[in-house]
Amino acid sequence: MILINSIQGNIKAVDMAARVVDPLQLEWFETGKKIMRRHTRNGVEIGWKVVKGLPVLQDGDILWMDENVVIAVSILPAAAIVLTPVTMLDMATICYEIGNKHLPLFIVNDEVLAPYEDPLFRWLEAKGYAPKQEQRVLTNMLRSNVQPHEHGSGSTLFSKILQLTTKS
Repeated sequence: MILINSIQGNIKAVDMAARVVDPLQLEWFETGKKIMRRHTRNGVEIGWKVVKGLPVLQDGDILWMDENVVIAVSILPAAAIVLTPVTMLDMATICYEIGNKHLPLFIVNDEVLAPYEDPLFRWLEAKGYAPKQEQRVLTNMLRSNVQPHEHGSGSTLFSKILQLTTKS
């Protein structure tokens, strides 16, 4: 077993030369695990233990390499809700509503993605946001530094987002 506690780079930014990639296939929700034990596609056993402050694993992250082989993360495609907000207000509202349901959000270029859930999909359709269901690699999860908030009266996360998206 190979024990890993750091990321060596990403295959998009490292000279791969003549190395062969042995993917460690993960579901999107496994990328934030602190401890795991998995096998690569070629059967190499990997032990992963997060060091304090280590980021969530991204697609293509190199966990181990030598002169012949690179073991890299490969995030498997998953059913996703895909939205392309037309305005910043739509973007804020969509992100707020999905976040308020405590679901993860992923931002890819001008699209908002969330793991597929039928009730959310139907709600977004009913609100006129034209969601699509597609198989996507869910990576670049939106991280929030927002402190836990109340669902009662007063200043809310939504009102703060609206303040950011409306012109003063």
